[in-house]
Amino acid sequence: MKREGAESALLVSIDFGDADYRESLEELRLLAKTAGVRVEGVIEAKRSRPDAALFVGSGKAGEIAELVERMEISLVIFNHDLTPAQMRNLTARLNARVIDRTMLILDIFAQRAKSHEGKVQVELAQLKYLATRLVGSNADMGQQKFAVGARGPGETQLELDRRKLDRRVHLLKERLEKLKAQRNVQRRFRNRTNVFSVSIVGYTNAGKSTLFNRLTKANVYAANQLFATLDTTSRKIYIEGESEIVLSDTVGFIRHLPHGLVAAFRSTLEETAQADLLLHVIDASNPGYENQIVEVNKVLAEIGAGEIPQMLVFNKIDMTDMQPGVERDEYGRIARIFLSAKSGAGLNELRLALSEARKLAAEQIENLNEREMSHGIE
Repeated sequence: MKREGAESALLVSIDFGDADYRESLEELRLLAKTAGVRVEGVIEAKRSRPDAALFVGSGKAGEIAELVERMEISLVIFNHDLTPAQMRNLTARLNARVIDRTMLILDIFAQRAKSHEGKVQVELAQLKYLATRLVGSNADMGQQKFAVGARGPGETQLELDRRKLDRRVHLLKERLEKLKAQRNVQRRFRNRTNVFSVSIVGYTNAGKSTLFNRLTKANVYAANQLFATLDTTSRKIYIEGESEIVLSDTVGFIRHLPHGLVAAFRSTLEETAQADLLLHVIDASNPGYENQIVEVNKVLAEIGAGEIPQMLVFNKIDMTDMQPGVERDEYGRIARIFLSAKSGAGLNELRLALSEARKLAAEQIENLNEREMSHGIE
């Protein structure tokens, strides 16, 4: 019998021999939980490549269909990107709604976005994804004529849907450009006042928002779930009484993050690309944190933030045998900080590291100004 409450779902994950397969499957479980789905089971299989028609092959599709019927499952979530044809074929074969990993992440983003800009960015990503579905649905929709009175005699349903979608995408892009212009004005003001800008980045669920709240005394939503934060939040903090720093909390990254989301959130993520320093927060308790560091750096490079100085902040040391403290690089600069945002251990070391970075940046600006003045005199 079905239990009341959240929508029941089966997860389907195919191992194609990727090194991060287990981590990816665990993330799918967390994504489903974050979306409010009740996972009733996980179907796994190994293949050398996806089946063109059903992704999993006809035998495995039959096995999934039997489970769906017996367990009264309403939703099947694939840990992969499906083509429009595969999604159509699976929906018909399984007699249940079928979504892929990208659709699941988009749904979570739609639930989590709070600000106007965040909602616009999510809708834009959803529409771009829908555009690929329209292309794939051409065989089904291409012959459907609109009823009497519809605009454009002879136009197909697909063509009209496409035109509506394109108009909406254009409108959303215009809105994002206006919001981006407002952000640039704020950024230029900060640059003129020489305010040191620090962005907290990292893999989703690494504890970025908890750390942000600790440092700023803010009340940003923080939870043990993926993508708890979507909207960039900025606060001023003061280090050693005088030094002012603008600290920004940003959306977490994840492996296989849909490209459309990165593109849609580019205007928000540009805040990261314009920072003076990145606090790269790492979940030290996660056995795969080294791979997560690589994934975060991939996205940072994609948004033009790959060359910004980083401090690696190893968080959640209370769940490991690591001790609070700092490590310096070969130039004597603090490169790694070990702390627990939850307990507060190591936060004083982080504040000192931020103060040191602020002073170093001020010295570099002063030296640059002196060189420019000297060059002007010559």
